[in-house]
Amino acid sequence: MTDSAEPAGERRGRKRVTNYGTGRTALLEAAVRVVARGGLRKLTYRAVAEEAGVTHGLVVHHFGSRDALIEEAVTHAIRASLRASAIQLGTGRPADFATGLTEMVESGPELQAFQYELLLEARRRPELLGHLRSLYEEYFEATRDELDRMLPGPAGRGLSRLVFATLEGLVLHQLVFGETEVTEEALVELRTLLKRLSDTGPAAG
Repeated sequence: MTDSAEPAGERRGRKRVTNYGTGRTALLEAAVRVVARGGLRKLTYRAVAEEAGVTHGLVVHHFGSRDALIEEAVTHAIRASLRASAIQLGTGRPADFATGLTEMVESGPELQAFQYELLLEARRRPELLGHLRSLYEEYFEATRDELDRMLPGPAGRGLSRLVFATLEGLVLHQLVFGETEVTEEALVELRTLLKRLSDTGPAAG
């Protein structure tokens, strides 16, 4: 659909993505917000176009299919969360682990809600599971790498998954209940446990 096919009032009311180089990212962020509000069933070209303030045709041009839009939105959400969460500061100090977690949820709740919506949807649509799992491996690997830096021995899969599950649960609880102070208290406890592990011996695997 072109601009000329839309009512004049609707054209005037829409925002424009003026920088073509960042237009794709703007559309992915719009897709994240649409899913966060209404679930995956609400994700259509038209809904993304309305959210981003662009034409339906531009969304089609960038992604070609709804499945491609979903896959790229998942990739965008997880990588944006990794950047914001400070899982991988690389200092090797337990005191620095996941220092940006509460701020990540407060500044981008739609990003987190989107991921939970997709995880639930993958139970109903198994075709989503493979892509989600491969991207979640980035979370698992980032957590394990950071644990390897701070612990005296390699972090086993069980420990790294336990630590990540703790972080993910804290994000979900903050997203639903708020209570950032409780999240911070829990993170202090987690860092204390990691400090004890780093002082006492190799990580269990």
